[in-house]
Amino acid sequence: MKIGFILFPNVTQLDFTGPLQILHRLPGATTVIIAKSAAPVASDCGLGLMPTHTFDTAPDLDMICVPGGFGVVEALGDTETMDFVRQTGGAAAYVTSVCTGALILGGAGLLKGKQATTHWAYTDLLPIFGATHVPGRVVRDGNTFTGGGVTAGIDFALTVLKELAGQRTAEAVQLGLEYNPSPPTQTGHPDIAPAKLTAAMRARYAEPVATTRTALQRLL
Repeated sequence: MKIGFILFPNVTQLDFTGPLQILHRLPGATTVIIAKSAAPVASDCGLGLMPTHTFDTAPDLDMICVPGGFGVVEALGDTETMDFVRQTGGAAAYVTSVCTGALILGGAGLLKGKQATTHWAYTDLLPIFGATHVPGRVVRDGNTFTGGGVTAGIDFALTVLKELAGQRTAEAVQLGLEYNPSPPTQTGHPDIAPAKLTAAMRARYAEPVATTRTALQRLL
């Protein structure tokens, strides 16, 4: 099993590093980190992420995983990135994303007719690609797995691990990583956050969501 994570500038590092930490423990799997060039990829928090392969040197992949981030708009407009996602995703046994990485899958034509999810602020954009939003931290439709926003990538990766290696392996990896979340706040999704806070956060996301929508409508 060769699993390829596809990076782009201004990616959200936890969208990538959370699933990587889990999926590299899949028995028999090889994980590769792919970007347009071999230079470090700047994440949205200043952490540089080092690719292992470029689009030209990447091996054939059994699974692609596309993280999200505020760099998604630029990635959608990059022909080389989108061609690579389209071609590798079309040939892969599993097509996956975390957070707004789903928008890149959609832009590559890989979510048409699919049920999917993404970060809560961007779910209304999924129908642009012919996808149907389904609430959930992880949504599966056939060979396509999509995760919700950022931290949902950990649940996403455990779901994929369970699918490929079974319940016991997934349980062992979860225990080994001590993934036992107990946050001091209970505001992790609009369904449970106070209405006032949710409204304030929706206002904060309004501009980037509108920018993304405009870019998608221009590109598709």
